[in-house]
Amino acid sequence: MSDTRTKLMLDLQRIEKDEYQLRGGEHHQDFLPLLLQYIGDPQPELRDSLIYPMFYMWIKEENRFSEDELRKLLAVLTNEDHLFYHIGSEDDESVFTRTFSALPIALIVQRHRKNPFLNQAEIEQLIYVMLRYYKEEKDLRGYLPVEGWAHSVSHGADVFVELVQCEESSLAMLGEVLVAISGMLHNGRHIFSDEDDERLANIVDTMMDQELLSHQEIADWISDLAQCCDLPRSRSQVIARVNSKNFLRSLYFRRGQDSRGNELNRVMLATEAKLNKFSIS
Repeated sequence: MSDTRTKLMLDLQRIEKDEYQLRGGEHHQDFLPLLLQYIGDPQPELRDSLIYPMFYMWIKEENRFSEDELRKLLAVLTNEDHLFYHIGSEDDESVFTRTFSALPIALIVQRHRKNPFLNQAEIEQLIYVMLRYYKEEKDLRGYLPVEGWAHSVSHGADVFVELVQCEESSLAMLGEVLVAISGMLHNGRHIFSDEDDERLANIVDTMMDQELLSHQEIADWISDLAQCCDLPRSRSQVIARVNSKNFLRSLYFRRGQDSRGNELNRVMLATEAKLNKFSIS
């Protein structure tokens, strides 16, 4: 363990103990380069228990970063050394850098929604970046016994939940987000077992709750999830069917009591029945 890394851990543990307040002469900017350097550390204590909470407190709770600092931080988090670090690789430690770069992106977008500082082009570019990330990310593991959470799908979903609520997001972009969700559900390699389907459901639940898209467009998209049932039976087809079935169940039990969406509820139930090969109805 390097002296720099050890010192960072000790400093962050001390700052956490002091309720995220800094000592005299310390500035949040002084810690940022090391937070970014070790953002994907394979040890969960540093990555998940110390670095991410620091971003959470300083971005969301305490507003320590200026708008210019947040804009620069966003540029770093979305670059090839962070969100796209070794993108496409599977079953190695690079996933932690990618997925834990996504979490502070969600915090920055949330900050923008409350006090806008990013322009139309910047939000559109960020949506494009996240859509690219969802297409190119191949390591879809959830919880790992030693390294802790990878959760690339869930952390990306957290960003999309914030982005779809931005005024700058067009109807066409929201449609592209639905396509990206379908792509994750029909990923061909991984059945979600660590509640990634719940985090994906957050996106569509938000769209439905805030009526960001028409009921018809969402209903058509939900119905299309069952198209995988028409494909030749294969492992890829089973993955698509099971992920889509579990996703719809998650979404239905969020929305089932909403009288505004009776038609959507019917579509969800009908589509789930098609996806469920054990259904006797």
